[in-house]
Amino acid sequence: MAVAVVMAVALGASGVASAESYGRGQGWSVLSGETVGANSTVFMGQVGWPGVALTLLHGATNTVDVGGRLTFNYGEEGIVSNVVPGVKIQAVFRVKLLDTGALKLGLEFAPGPLFYFYGQNRYCDAFGCYYDGGSGTEVGLALPFQLNFGLPLGSAFIANFGVWIPMWVTFGAGGGLVLPLLFGGGFEYFLNSHLALNFNLHLGPAIYTDIGSTTLELDAMFGIAYR
Repeated sequence: MAVAVVMAVALGASGVASAESYGRGQGWSVLSGETVGANSTVFMGQVGWPGVALTLLHGATNTVDVGGRLTFNYGEEGIVSNVVPGVKIQAVFRVKLLDTGALKLGLEFAPGPLFYFYGQNRYCDAFGCYYDGGSGTEVGLALPFQLNFGLPLGSAFIANFGVWIPMWVTFGAGGGLVLPLLFGGGFEYFLNSHLALNFNLHLGPAIYTDIGSTTLELDAMFGIAYR
């Protein structure tokens, strides 16, 4: 009888430990609602469409990350029909809003200037966009929001899904606010407690508010993160 009781207690403790491990993951994340952790610093590199992004994050607290991101794009903000080189310099703020262990919810805001280098000046109206034969640089401001959910599926794997609103505004002739609404998700796979591979894919419509037209926007990036 005593042996049975001891075995039952041991199995129960094992089950609790497994449940905690399931909900905990590695205790940090760069894509889901989890943050990188207080006083921790993470470097991440990503490549795909629409470009290459380098991100540095520092855990100001257990629930707040601050950092920066440098992006070199060959597709204007993910618009699949606009293959054009550009660069963005952004501040990054991440906040963990909810953590139940099994589900994590976070918000990211990454404002900063953007520049795209067209071979010609571009103008847009209700009938579309056209070029005047000159050379031009498009200058604007990125104001993207992300609402990300994280779902740890064991100690080495975190699935994520969410809603992205990577809006931006451009200035000058032909400028205006572009309002995308993207849905999707991805994953992070931890090779160890310091190194993780990741992938994210989000897509949806982008509305050019000044001319009332809609086009397709896509973000599909592979990456690696080191803490």
